[in-house]
Amino acid sequence: MSKPPKILDQLRHSIRARHYSYRTEQAYVMWVKQYILYHNCKHPNEMSESEVSAFLSHLAIARKVAPSTQNQALNALVFFYKNTIRKPLASIENIQHSKTPRKLPVVLTQQEISSLLKQLEYPHWLLAALMYGSGLRLMEALRLRVKDFDFNYRTISVYQGKGRQNRIVTLAEELIPPISAQIEHAKTLHSKDLEDGYGRAELPFALARKNPNAATNIQWQYVFPSYKRSSHPQTGAVGRHHVHEQSLQRAVKKAIVKAKIAKPASCHSLRHSFATHLLLRGADIRTVQEQLGHADIKTTQIYTHVLQRGGHAVISPLKDILATPTLVPVLATARSH
Repeated sequence: MSKPPKILDQLRHSIRARHYSYRTEQAYVMWVKQYILYHNCKHPNEMSESEVSAFLSHLAIARKVAPSTQNQALNALVFFYKNTIRKPLASIENIQHSKTPRKLPVVLTQQEISSLLKQLEYPHWLLAALMYGSGLRLMEALRLRVKDFDFNYRTISVYQGKGRQNRIVTLAEELIPPISAQIEHAKTLHSKDLEDGYGRAELPFALARKNPNAATNIQWQYVFPSYKRSSHPQTGAVGRHHVHEQSLQRAVKKAIVKAKIAKPASCHSLRHSFATHLLLRGADIRTVQEQLGHADIKTTQIYTHVLQRGGHAVISPLKDILATPTLVPVLATARSH
């Protein structure tokens, strides 16, 4: 008689049955594993709300994680108990919530962006330019496919971004020639893969079921393919994935050092800079929100703090009054008293 699958394998099956992303699977499995280890490998069936509360409080108090990290751990455990253990959690009380203050985004000046880009080579230069020029997240840039570019309308279609949201962002006209060249490079690799019996791209679940032959179509191939083939971690199918995110992250970090930028910048700083520079140029905050794909405008408003403005991008009218020359003597007299 075969043994029942291990509890973490059951969790993986539950996640894949609902077509969650591989990154979500990795995160949820990691949190459930940490939860079990924190309670000395006690079986989850023998634990409930009080143990979940204790673990989440531990994350906030001892490990001082960010609120978003604590929420991700909570979501993982709620999913686990509902869909794997089949014992949905009731209301979880007495959680010590994380109060780590939200950091202001690191924003680079246009001169710093220019210096950074000069230190990068292909394909990292083009990826970084896309992140700054279109406000893309790291994985959004890496996952772009040939079909996502519309050169006529100067747009990029971002599918299944953070929160499974779709949106359309601007495409800088200056990037059309290098992107066209990069697509030709992807086509060359794809033709070689097809000759070797490969060349099948990973497809969204619905399309893979309805039209599995679309996997070999050039429009579904990654614009930034990896230099070598690899096996898919979930299916085991051999294919050509996109450039690994760590490759771009390392390249940008090295470029920041070479450019002598004295800020704790990263790949995400390019996206932050895109939003801030749009606002500086007079763009409406809701337009910036749509470009970034933020569900809540409060998330976008953090860039107004970077601009040294109020929470609603309001500049005090007192600035204009104090700038009036006739008031200067009055203020000087007031200080003398």
